[in-house]
Amino acid sequence: MISFLEQTLNSIENTYQDLSKPIFILPSQRAVSFLKQLMAKRTNKATFLPEIYSIESFIEKVAGLQQIDNTTTLFKLYEVYISLINKEDQETFETFSGWAQTIIGDFNEIDRYLIPSDEFFNYLSEIKDKDHWYLADEKTTLIENYLKFWKQLPQLYNALYSSLISSKKGYQGLIYREAANNIDTYLSTNNKTHIFIGFNALNNAEQHIIQQSIKKDCAEVFWDLDEVFYNDTFHDASHFIRSYYKNWKVFENKQFNGGHNFSNKKEISIIGTPKKIGQAKAVGQILNDIPANKLSSTAVILGDETLLLPLLNAIPKHIKDVNITMGLPLQKVPLASFFELLFTLQLNNTSELYYKHVLELFNHPSLQYVLEVSKLNVVSYINTGNIVSIKFDSLIAQSSAEESEIVKLLFSSSENNPEHFISRILKIIQYLKQNLSVEQSVLREYLYRFNVLFNKLEHLLSTFSHISNISVLHTIYKDMLSNETLDFIGKKHDGLQIMGVLETRVLDFENIIITSVNEGILPSGKSANSYLPYDLKKEYGLPTYKEKDAIYTYHFYHMLQRCNQAHIIFNTEAGDLNSGEKSRFITQLQVEAQNYPKHSYNNLITLPKVPKITSQLRTVQKTAQVMDQIKYRAKSGFSPSALTLYMRNPIDFYTRYVLGVGDTEEVEETVAYNTLGTVVHDTLEQLYTPYIGELLNADIIKVMTTKADKQVALEFNNTYSKSSLDKGMNLLIFEVAKRYVHNFLKLEKKRLDNGEDIQILKIEEDNNVPITINGIDFPVNLRGKVDRVEKTNGITRIIDYKTGNVDLAKVTVKSWDDLNTDYDKYSKSFQILQYAYMMHLKTPFLNPIEAGIISFKNLKSGFLPFNYNKNTEITTETFKAFSEQLEQLIKDICNPNIPFVEKELKDPFKG
Repeated sequence: MISFLEQTLNSIENTYQDLSKPIFILPSQRAVSFLKQLMAKRTNKATFLPEIYSIESFIEKVAGLQQIDNTTTLFKLYEVYISLINKEDQETFETFSGWAQTIIGDFNEIDRYLIPSDEFFNYLSEIKDKDHWYLADEKTTLIENYLKFWKQLPQLYNALYSSLISSKKGYQGLIYREAANNIDTYLSTNNKTHIFIGFNALNNAEQHIIQQSIKKDCAEVFWDLDEVFYNDTFHDASHFIRSYYKNWKVFENKQFNGGHNFSNKKEISIIGTPKKIGQAKAVGQILNDIPANKLSSTAVILGDETLLLPLLNAIPKHIKDVNITMGLPLQKVPLASFFELLFTLQLNNTSELYYKHVLELFNHPSLQYVLEVSKLNVVSYINTGNIVSIKFDSLIAQSSAEESEIVKLLFSSSENNPEHFISRILKIIQYLKQNLSVEQSVLREYLYRFNVLFNKLEHLLSTFSHISNISVLHTIYKDMLSNETLDFIGKKHDGLQIMGVLETRVLDFENIIITSVNEGILPSGKSANSYLPYDLKKEYGLPTYKEKDAIYTYHFYHMLQRCNQAHIIFNTEAGDLNSGEKSRFITQLQVEAQNYPKHSYNNLITLPKVPKITSQLRTVQKTAQVMDQIKYRAKSGFSPSALTLYMRNPIDFYTRYVLGVGDTEEVEETVAYNTLGTVVHDTLEQLYTPYIGELLNADIIKVMTTKADKQVALEFNNTYSKSSLDKGMNLLIFEVAKRYVHNFLKLEKKRLDNGEDIQILKIEEDNNVPITINGIDFPVNLRGKVDRVEKTNGITRIIDYKTGNVDLAKVTVKSWDDLNTDYDKYSKSFQILQYAYMMHLKTPFLNPIEAGIISFKNLKSGFLPFNYNKNTEITTETFKAFSEQLEQLIKDICNPNIPFVEKELKDPFKG
């Protein structure tokens, strides 16, 4: 394969014996680099390289202006804005910056396309006026202000233009307009031949410059376009170049002369695979099959440049030489989230700090070597105290003396002062840099780049006075961060090339791999960040989405033009943004296949290899150490919850009661359901305890009702946190707890009104009783706390409170055989029977007894008694049947020959 640059140099050498004489202009700096390298290879003697420019560098040279970035342009525009607009009508910089960036983009387009500004803005103002025409004679204040804004645009534009020109600076479009104005002057002092190579979609300023240069016999143009596209008047790949040959007077008698490369033999694979990771892995598999000597002529072209990081992890390990032409976006590096957290703390800074922000910062990888002691102390303090909001002084008190300096820098308030905040961040960067180990070279590079960025921000703060608070500073920071990149270091022209679509201009590769060839990416679609209506753009020749589609068409076909092998990968996942639908370019290729018999096509849909995972239920043998723990647990007492947990899943019992592994202690920001249950239980305990042994009456219920709300609040304070319960979800749960208690007391009063005698015998009584089981030669106890024991109309009731929803079916037993195995059906029955059985072992009951549940979510059903075949009275036969099931369950737990075997639990979604 002979590349376009090689063909172009061959042609130029036929005209110019000395290649150092002409001036070369190319579309990108990347193309400049490749041309220089190619020229160096073609000479075997010492010589001077010619002047070689990217188009933007050349335009700056002709204009004689220095380009400024968008952020500086924004500040310059605001200075112009406040000098023109009445003070009472001025917007703050924060509001202004919300729309001004779009205006700057539109100014940029107007200048690059040499649109007469006054005429254009007057036309735009008239359009906006007609858009808001209506029958009423008078316009509203809102409409008046809206139309006034559009009428002010010419003033803003002209004032900004004048201000920048006077300082010899400009945004890109302004520089293009000035270069177009200066081209004749420039050419009069520089009569060298200017060779423009590989251009396609030229703005009006570029067209004017090239035409004037050709007209003065100072330029040649080499187009990188196959004749097969040029001759097809409907093919968008040649849309722009055909228009130049049709409309430029300097081409009036010239014929287009292109190559015939696209029709050559090509192997084209079209590969559909899901998600970004799937595409990255597909690229890795393709690269794995490419011989090492072919990698230097291979390019991976990312339609979506956010695929870069997954791709880097998917490159086969044997590929050592990789050149990445695009930079890694600075906002994608891990340290970016660290500085975003610092901004978040300041933007939310009140008298107290939100615990999640504090923990996120303490747990950030960037701080792992500088906050080791303080991190442990603070995390423990927050979790054990269930602290949702933490005071700054408390945070410092929990920090170690050695680390207090950095903790103060991280968490103290800057009082919404941008200068103070930037100063603190720069100190934090220096602190981290000084505490880095030698191995942390990557973090050192990250810190350096962020140090540069914050120094730029500090310079902006000192130059302009418009950043009045940290919110505005954050907006500017994010805008600047989005344009910053970390450049990769590598051999520019050796090994595998990874690049974006625009960087492929002028360059050719034998093997290409293009990713993300989906609608909305290639081409990019109709989205446009502009205030200019489509019809107005069309009228003045500004690019619309149709022209952008033609640009993408050119790039796509140019990538394929000289390659021998192409892999075109698209995302098949319909759930992703801009994905699921393959690009129209793929369909177009497939339709055109009949016109190119030398092309071979291979269509594939690939899926990542997913290993078959066989779910194996765990088994734990009862070793001597395990048996020691079981004996200890037996002696301390088996509770109903422990035994029913074994019924549910023996492995869970082993984890919790043998290994002693409980739930991770975390902050309970929203009151958990078990906390709600504890609060209700403890409230009722406190309300009823003074009346143990007494018969309840309406006056007692009335007294408890008046105390209920205060007691609920007190129990929340003791059980949950001293944090406020006056807002959000916690307020709702707090009200639910109060409602539960009040509804329960109403139920009690209703029972009294219906003639029931209610005597409270016991409240929250702890029980721990020994039990003798044949075959077990070590002590076994049963333990548990009974919520309430009452005597009503001569019947003793053992009552268990449940804040969840329980119905009668859950306390009904039809057969004893499954009582100790079927958790879903019988766990509630098992628990209340164990409570009754323990109390019976402790002190045998003399009166008829019942055991049951009061469900706070099902209070209308009242007391739900355990029943066996519809018989609610618990008799000696009931205890005998239950004790047999209980003893068998405990024997299984204590039997060293029966391992803990995991149960396959039911899928809650399948039932």
